[in-house]
Amino acid sequence: MRLTLPTDANFIGNVFGGVILAEIDRVAYVTASRHARQNCVTASFDRVDFLEPVHVGELLQLYAELTYVGRSSMEVSVDVHSEDITGRTRRRVGHAYVTMVAVGADGRPTEVPPLAQPTAADMQKFRDGERRMQERRRTRPSVPGPN
Repeated sequence: MRLTLPTDANFIGNVFGGVILAEIDRVAYVTASRHARQNCVTASFDRVDFLEPVHVGELLQLYAELTYVGRSSMEVSVDVHSEDITGRTRRRVGHAYVTMVAVGADGRPTEVPPLAQPTAADMQKFRDGERRMQERRRTRPSVPGPN
């Protein structure tokens, strides 16, 4: 949970999307690193949806779960909620998928444990995440080599 402050505001008094993205990145890092039991880095953000504005003085609550785990990469689904300080009004204000990659001491990708899928719903989330990961790989721009 994080209290939003005036320093987080844009010119119309709402919280900057970049502030929310930073919080999403942090919770994705924690989620992936705990699973991998090592450091992780952000490989990509995709399908970030800001559904409603967050107002200064509201609390941000982020809920993250692993939806797909490959050899070294993990997809983290993050739901973002905003709540007034009294706790009476809570809204879902955003969602994102973040791809994290586990890295070893040498800074190179390293293997992670498989993801437990105890329920049919978990298996479906995994299959959906696997499909999204394949699409990311298919559409990822290639890195240009040295000239």
